[in-house]
Amino acid sequence: MSETAARPTVDDVLRVLQLEKAGEGRYEGQCLATEGPVVAGAQMIAQAIVAATAEAGGKRVTSVHSTFARTGRADQPVALEVDRFHEGRSLASITVTVSQGERKLARSLLLLGADEADVIRHDSEPPVSGGPDAAAAQDSYLVGHEQRTVGEVDLFDPALVGPAELQYWSRWATDRTERDVSQALLTWASTNSFIGTAMRPHEGVGLSRAHRDLSTGVLSHALFFHDDVAAGEWLLYSLRSTFTGGGRAFGVGEVFTEDGRLVATCTQESMIRPMSGGSGL
Repeated sequence: MSETAARPTVDDVLRVLQLEKAGEGRYEGQCLATEGPVVAGAQMIAQAIVAATAEAGGKRVTSVHSTFARTGRADQPVALEVDRFHEGRSLASITVTVSQGERKLARSLLLLGADEADVIRHDSEPPVSGGPDAAAAQDSYLVGHEQRTVGEVDLFDPALVGPAELQYWSRWATDRTERDVSQALLTWASTNSFIGTAMRPHEGVGLSRAHRDLSTGVLSHALFFHDDVAAGEWLLYSLRSTFTGGGRAFGVGEVFTEDGRLVATCTQESMIRPMSGGSGL
């Protein structure tokens, strides 16, 4: 099998978003091996969005806050347990816990709301980027997912130093437009670049050292969905690492459509520590 054929596809991602009802407030989902043998944090957030939307009676997810406790095995399914913390006419709060057997892997708190008209509206201005056609294509671990980096950036090269920021365009080869699917795919593209962004200003540190002599991982990730979006269109992710130290990194990101609408904001706390027995920082 060729290297390209062996890679998972967008259709594989969509399949793991098809959860099976396993009882009252319980779902089962398959896993996708995109980060070695472990369950990707992006997958668990995306599945939590789908599960909460299914339980919320027509409301849309407006925010999701996820914390990761343990790694899971990508060759085993996950169970999702939904707890209705609060539900009213316009707002609902739902907690989704992701487990494998007795091991709790992650927990997400989701706020959902009914559609409402604007009272007032404004949003951030997108950074000047020149559009996706002016950005450099990246290799993707997913067939059918395009990602293009703005500027001369290589997060894996420890010799390349730059500001603690990153901009990239993302697009999925799908015509699916359901809110929960679009939010899930937006989420999937939002999680993996914050750690590399935090490393950029530091000479001798890059993603090539991750899981070799540096222990890295996402501790918590939050998204706020401001407007509807279709995952099949180009989206610009603009990330900035605001703090790194004490074994932690923190970043803030904004997501814009090609015509400049702010559709989501995300934050992430991650871990960057010396690997036990490694050379460390």
